[in-house]
Amino acid sequence: MSEENFYDEEYTERLNEIMDLLKEHYGVPEGARRDDPVDSLITTILSQNTTDQSRDKAKARLDEKFDSFQEILDADVEEVTDAVRIAGLGPTKAERIQTFLSMIKEERGEFSLDHVTDMGKEEAKQYLQEFPGVGPKTAAVTLCFAFGMPVMPVDTHVHRLSQRLRLIPEGTPVEKAHDILEREVPDDRIYEFHINLIKHGRAVCTARNPTCQESFLAEYCVNCVCREN
Repeated sequence: MSEENFYDEEYTERLNEIMDLLKEHYGVPEGARRDDPVDSLITTILSQNTTDQSRDKAKARLDEKFDSFQEILDADVEEVTDAVRIAGLGPTKAERIQTFLSMIKEERGEFSLDHVTDMGKEEAKQYLQEFPGVGPKTAAVTLCFAFGMPVMPVDTHVHRLSQRLRLIPEGTPVEKAHDILEREVPDDRIYEFHINLIKHGRAVCTARNPTCQESFLAEYCVNCVCREN
């Protein structure tokens, strides 16, 4: 099937059924806590290529070591690296955090992203991605969780499940998956769908040894590896 014909009426019906079943099983998630956007973006940088647990430990150490964004910016990069080392890629993440803080302070005269609320989501995504180390996922997470914008973050769980459930063609790159899912999922259900897919990916449709054959979504998992077990 060509990609042009992939997103037909049957696709829309399947997507809605999957969203409804996920909602029935996992409920409607509480709205995201609106943390300071600058702090949220730093946390998301720390989350790159690591676990949530390691990210949280690195953020806690960063907060414990430095009392303000200005202190982080003024510190030697080695100090920041040491604080965030547990999240992996310490030197890279430390440099990205300090560069982001330097750029936003120079541009705005303060450590604030409040002006992003006045942007449309496409403009906001492009703006955030101008900061070194901020790609589509980091921008999407920040906009979704800190600003409540209808932007679809695609992490490993969302990417894996979307392919197995045939919501995106197999082999679709993560960057393209952001655009597809954001286009197909209704704005008012993006956050709900994102959270519930992650819950299902952690509990059932895991990367290895998924138990999808026992799942309420088994009939939709056309390409699921569990069918080979």
